[in-house]
Amino acid sequence: MATYAIGDLQGCHSHFLELLDLIGFNPTRDRLWLVGDIVNRGPDSLALLRSLITLGKCVTVVLGNHDLHLLAVAAGATHQHRGDTLQPVLEAPDSGILLDWLRQRPLFYHEDEYTLVHAGLLPDWHIEQAGQLAQEVETVIRSDRFQSFSRTMYGNTPDRWQDQLQGEDRWRVIINAMTRLRVCSVEGRLNFSYKGGLSAIPQGLLPWFEIPWRSSQNTTIVFGHWSALGLRLTSNLIALDTGCVWQGCLTSVRLEDRKVFQLPCEQH
Repeated sequence: MATYAIGDLQGCHSHFLELLDLIGFNPTRDRLWLVGDIVNRGPDSLALLRSLITLGKCVTVVLGNHDLHLLAVAAGATHQHRGDTLQPVLEAPDSGILLDWLRQRPLFYHEDEYTLVHAGLLPDWHIEQAGQLAQEVETVIRSDRFQSFSRTMYGNTPDRWQDQLQGEDRWRVIINAMTRLRVCSVEGRLNFSYKGGLSAIPQGLLPWFEIPWRSSQNTTIVFGHWSALGLRLTSNLIALDTGCVWQGCLTSVRLEDRKVFQLPCEQH
């Protein structure tokens, strides 16, 4: 049995199938870990969702910001943005089944020495705490409260974790960290304005994973979201967003031996 972690798919269904052929994926024996953002901007989110449901329990997916955006649009809480490619999912005869499946996905998954999350973790959070915080938000997403919360889910404040945060402010910080985080201050204050690579990060900010006092350093975190970062493999990090939807490539890492598989992605 092998576990293959795969970067942001963003509706690139044909490339996903090609990558499964490249790695020799066997659904009766192997597992897939997907870092989120499985929908939007690419050409075929509908077919991709259907394929993932068909694959069943061999697939573990965490929610990304684009996945939450689809759920918020479906709930009537926001409108589609320029460049969104979500309409086929919303109009599909099985839309309800697909959206319900997506709502049941976690924000965070931990197994043995690996943690799967879309964007990152705040330096304050140790792994057990992060899992508990994710479950708080997952309960809301799967409940009738999500329609109301999704109207205030977007926003950049509060920009710092505090244990005493409650309600929508608390949930928003958790979502922002796990689905939008790239850089923060050394004190752990969130920043969402910077989306470039490592070489041009503004003074006073650091990649979330380089905060020296980060509480989650003793586990290997598998994540995506930051396409300008690209593939990054260290002893405790596996970054997998290599910009498939931006004509980059789709990347998978086999967790057992860290072997890298990459598929070039032509322009859509």
